[in-house]
Amino acid sequence: MNNEVLWQKFLNSVKEKVNSMVFKTWFSETSLLSLDDVKATIVVPLEIHKTRIMETYYPLITGILKDLTGKLYDLDVVLEEDVKDKLKKEEEIKVENTPQKIPKFKHQSNLRSEYTFDTFIVGASNKLAQTAAFAVAESPGLTYNPLFIYGKSGLGKTHLMHAIGNYSQNVHNKKVLYVTSEQFIEDFLVLSRKDNKKNNQIDTDNYDYASYFKDKYRNIDILIIDDIQFLAGAPKTQEEFFHTFNDLRANKKQIIISSDRSPNDLKLLEDRLRTRFGWGAIVNIYPPDLELRINILKKKIEGAKLAQDFPEEVLEYIASNIPNDVRNLEGAINRLMLYSFMLGGAPITLPLAIDALKDEITKGTSEKNDISKIQTVVADYFQISVEDLKGKKRSASIAFPRQIAMFLSRDVLDESFQRIGSEFGGRDHSTVMYSCEKLENDIKTNKSIRDTVEKIKSNLN
Repeated sequence: MNNEVLWQKFLNSVKEKVNSMVFKTWFSETSLLSLDDVKATIVVPLEIHKTRIMETYYPLITGILKDLTGKLYDLDVVLEEDVKDKLKKEEEIKVENTPQKIPKFKHQSNLRSEYTFDTFIVGASNKLAQTAAFAVAESPGLTYNPLFIYGKSGLGKTHLMHAIGNYSQNVHNKKVLYVTSEQFIEDFLVLSRKDNKKNNQIDTDNYDYASYFKDKYRNIDILIIDDIQFLAGAPKTQEEFFHTFNDLRANKKQIIISSDRSPNDLKLLEDRLRTRFGWGAIVNIYPPDLELRINILKKKIEGAKLAQDFPEEVLEYIASNIPNDVRNLEGAINRLMLYSFMLGGAPITLPLAIDALKDEITKGTSEKNDISKIQTVVADYFQISVEDLKGKKRSASIAFPRQIAMFLSRDVLDESFQRIGSEFGGRDHSTVMYSCEKLENDIKTNKSIRDTVEKIKSNLN
């Protein structure tokens, strides 16, 4: 039998020998990487899984494998991340040693099947967006084209867009493409690098890739682009998106766009694009109110079949203290379940929840450090304006504070170089990367700069 079939039989056997929480925690996300004459190599998601399996469940695993195969194997437990890194390096080496060819186009929707309208929890804060999304899904290309959904991260924009795609694909058999704006930029940059002939003469390879690009983005029924704000500061990519937008809409193809802010606030996007975003419907998703947060939590634990273990007061505590982000709500449930398990399956009570989530609640109730706050604090410290930080001035009195602000945006918030560049006047991501790396080196070698950065960090708090 192959490894996949063997491991499924192994997991079925484990289920019969341990309780459901042990299976779910330590075995449900494992897989069998390889099996030779003497060794079975098992893949696990985290270091804690590796330690627990080697220290606690080694005899159980080898015993079950012996029952299934007739052989006693040694175990080698590896991390999923290490396997992916190894495969990635092998692929990179393979690519380096393989002559470059234009890829043959093969359509992929990139949709996540679990994001549907049925799994989207509706409340007052997102009802308008959900209603508009379903209207588009029922009549793609004919109602609200384009549909522009905006709101802060973690409120369900991506879920709704995938729900439209899944519904349209399953009910209307539409050809759907979901991409992030970063993927659109990456595809366009490949096309641009190939267009390097004099007098705009396009060679055969470039023509092939142009066809590939056109097939991918125009030969479809629905284009869904996430986080359109990252097109800011990329004028050539914006121009290509402008032409793609016009072509799709002229052919009654549906366009769905998301952003973390409204079209009017996307100042670094071309006016002609922002105008077109208003041709259809613009809907906002607001942070969920208390009732919706509680319903989201109930849906989360219902899926895990643990509803009976969560008192109502625990759900209300979590919902009251983690107000804005759906992902953080789900994370709180997972953290609480893990905490209970680490205490030997302790009953989930309000005191247990308060203890388990004390760090998350403290972090959630403190003022959020975003890029605009960092810009304000840095500007105040150096007695300059935020507009100076975002502007084009290169004098030392402006450039040095700007470097610090970009470095802190990366160091404190872990924001992408591209996002930081868009918030600092549309600077290229390579410029931001250079500034961050330079300041990081200066901090290591210059005590004065290190002290300055630490003072500004303390002011952020």
